[in-house]
Amino acid sequence: MTIPQTASTRVRAPATYADLEALPEEVVGELVAGELLVSPRPAFSHAGASTGLASGLKMLFDVGMSGPGDWLIVAEPEIHGLFGGQKLVLVPDIAGWRRESLPADLDVVHMTQWPAWVCEVLSPSTMLRDQKKKLPAYAAMGVEWVWLVDPKAGGVTVYHRDDRQWTLVGVFGPGPARIPPFDEAELPLDRFWVQGTQAAAAAASGELDD
Repeated sequence: MTIPQTASTRVRAPATYADLEALPEEVVGELVAGELLVSPRPAFSHAGASTGLASGLKMLFDVGMSGPGDWLIVAEPEIHGLFGGQKLVLVPDIAGWRRESLPADLDVVHMTQWPAWVCEVLSPSTMLRDQKKKLPAYAAMGVEWVWLVDPKAGGVTVYHRDDRQWTLVGVFGPGPARIPPFDEAELPLDRFWVQGTQAAAAAASGELDD
């Protein structure tokens, strides 16, 4: 996979966790190889897509309602590790751990056990940075699966890790689809996106008016 180049917000290198803690609350900060990455809070369509997808996956694959369970699904977890010999702090939009891999103590502020799956909802301000900076770090930390979600197109691009390289599995959506590693159940993707929710509400309103 060829990952495009990007520019990102930078501070003095190497940045530290103290730099991250000093950021205002209205931004999200991450550390990759001594670089502080700063992102604004997401747009409503971004947040809506992330919330819808996280809720659907949690009901099916975490809680196990009409689905297999076996996963812990968490929105915006803070995950720590080492990358390139320096502290790594990443905050994916959604992450999933297989329950058998979880540590006994989950009463922690951040996780050091890396998830098997992460999902990033793309936005114009973070798209290239997610691909250039975060995907290599996820591969190095042993993440098996990555979803990149385009909330405008309603599509999900899926990558699977082969050694430390990402292999494109496919692009799914915008309608219902079975998507690995959650292909045991069909996901109604068109209901997770804000546009799909608006369309469903409009259709329901039309039916009531008839």
